[in-house]
Amino acid sequence: MCLQKILIFIKGSQKIMDYVNRVLQELKEKNPNQPEFHQAATEVLDSLRVVFDKNPAYEKAGLLERLVEPERVVMFRVPWVDDNQKVHVNKGYRVQFNSAIGPYKGGLRFHPSVNLSIIKFLGFEQIFKNSLTSLPIGGGKGGSDFDPKGKSDNEIMRFCQSFMTELFRHLGVDSDVPAGDIGVGAREVGYLFGQYKRIRNEHNGVLTGRGLAYGGSLVRTEATGYGLAYISQEALQSKKQTSFLGKRVVISGSGNVAIYACQKAQQLGAKVVAMSDSCGYIYDENGINLDVVKDIKEVRRARISEYVKAVPAAKYTQGHKDIWSVKCDIALPCATQNELDADAAKKLIANGVMLVGEGANMPTTLEATKLFIENGIIFLPGKAANAGGVATSALEMAQSSSRLFWTFEKVDSELQHIMINIFRNIDAAAQTYGYDGNYVVGANIAGFLKVADAMMAQGIV
Repeated sequence: MCLQKILIFIKGSQKIMDYVNRVLQELKEKNPNQPEFHQAATEVLDSLRVVFDKNPAYEKAGLLERLVEPERVVMFRVPWVDDNQKVHVNKGYRVQFNSAIGPYKGGLRFHPSVNLSIIKFLGFEQIFKNSLTSLPIGGGKGGSDFDPKGKSDNEIMRFCQSFMTELFRHLGVDSDVPAGDIGVGAREVGYLFGQYKRIRNEHNGVLTGRGLAYGGSLVRTEATGYGLAYISQEALQSKKQTSFLGKRVVISGSGNVAIYACQKAQQLGAKVVAMSDSCGYIYDENGINLDVVKDIKEVRRARISEYVKAVPAAKYTQGHKDIWSVKCDIALPCATQNELDADAAKKLIANGVMLVGEGANMPTTLEATKLFIENGIIFLPGKAANAGGVATSALEMAQSSSRLFWTFEKVDSELQHIMINIFRNIDAAAQTYGYDGNYVVGANIAGFLKVADAMMAQGIV
């Protein structure tokens, strides 16, 4: 009898494995040449095998097949004219991935690397990130291969107006609410919103990340970086009985996420010793002077190498990848996808890192992630660790809907509460399903279960 039960269990587990493998194989066949999307889907689905083992009804309902297929993909051309009257044409995208728990929510990215694979990977990740916030928002993402760097304000305005002239027909406060991302800051959001308002004759919360003068929210600029610090602090306190106080921190990037992760880490008592941009990184043993970095990046829009002119004691190194060789207790990758590979992970582990928190979307390769988990490093995946941005976007939506404006303290308090709860939920999910300390699995399961329950309740749609 015992043998029979074992054989039945093995057969059932094999069936689940076959189901997940089949879905992944079909996904790769139907979506060739999309490595970023394949990577994201593989990472999520692999960690959900144990969930499907306990919930066979999901397979009967074709839940995975529906989950990995976007509800809608919009692709369009974006023609615009530069200051020399030359016509340019870029590609525009909006992937509306899943609306089971609320309207599509996810940023717009303007960067030369943008393609359908990257937008689908980001949109897919957004489903689970948004679910983890516990707020009623679905997953989506959009953007263009347009590069804002080196463009005048007028050129960026004309591009944004052309982009929104097509995109507006796919947006709505109850259907799809975009925000900013890489290359889309306050300036770009302003131009996009202005064109939307002009076309629709409506002033509503259809875009988040707006300026304070026209419906934005306090803390929105700081949200992702602050949220990263809050969840990292909770993980350190919960699992290591320690905190940021007195810790050495290395942060890749020098955009919004990196700057405000640095600010909050410093406020919590850490010494941030290194930051970077796409050209290289700075090392300051005395601790990064954030005012200098803000002036370089937010005012002058210059390269991080300018830091050593203001702080001669600091060092600048050409090339950003070696930043992970800097000894630290806490590493916060906040630049771009796959920037932290296995070699970098080995250097961090050898130097005694205790926590790695993803401020960017999927900045750590699968191989590096595996190394961190195997070596007992607290690893906080992006869908949990950088959820502060979208959480505060949802808080901005709430303010817009109620025609209210919350104080900085209220928004910051709500953000901190959300991030603490995210860690507790992913920690609990990891423990419940036998993966204690594996927050990749914990985040995927915790985010998935809410979406799955909603999809099951709504039928085959």
